[in-house]
Amino acid sequence: MRPIATTRSATGIPTGRLAVWWLIASEIVLFGGLLSAYIMYRLSHDAWTAQAAQTNMWLGATNTFVLLTSSLTAVLAHKAADNNDTDGAFKYLWFTILGALIFVSIKAFEWTTEIQHGYTLTSSTFWSFYYCAAGLHALHVIAGATIMAIVSMDVRKGKEMQRVELCGLYWHFVDLVWIFLFPLLYIAK
Repeated sequence: MRPIATTRSATGIPTGRLAVWWLIASEIVLFGGLLSAYIMYRLSHDAWTAQAAQTNMWLGATNTFVLLTSSLTAVLAHKAADNNDTDGAFKYLWFTILGALIFVSIKAFEWTTEIQHGYTLTSSTFWSFYYCAAGLHALHVIAGATIMAIVSMDVRKGKEMQRVELCGLYWHFVDLVWIFLFPLLYIAK
């Protein structure tokens, strides 16, 4: 039996889905403000071009591929959950989590290399924005993977299958943010 809180809604939208959309809306405000500030600073600081040239575009592109692939596995997890395929939903959730782990590992390698070359949070305003924006995104990747791991335990038991969709909505948002961050931090030299 489903809890009452998840079966009723004044909007006709399931409560869980509505909650995730509200969360995503608040995150859009957060990242939107950060990216807007970044763009405004970038347009008024010519020195940022040389600093941005020090980012590793190939690692950023690899992470883009990893996140887009993990979005596919999130969709496959949702499809499996809709078909009550607990094994498939569980498997694809963990493929998505694997994508998150690969993303964070690449990011850790990238940051270690950059820091060893003297590009730190306090090196310049560009590097401050870079580490804050990419770091905030990485925290969202970690949060999404953690939530999926928790949800996968119930999915394995065939319970709360609707949560797979909710994880997928959040994960697609995380991917979309990276689609904006990648060109701004790595390509726009």
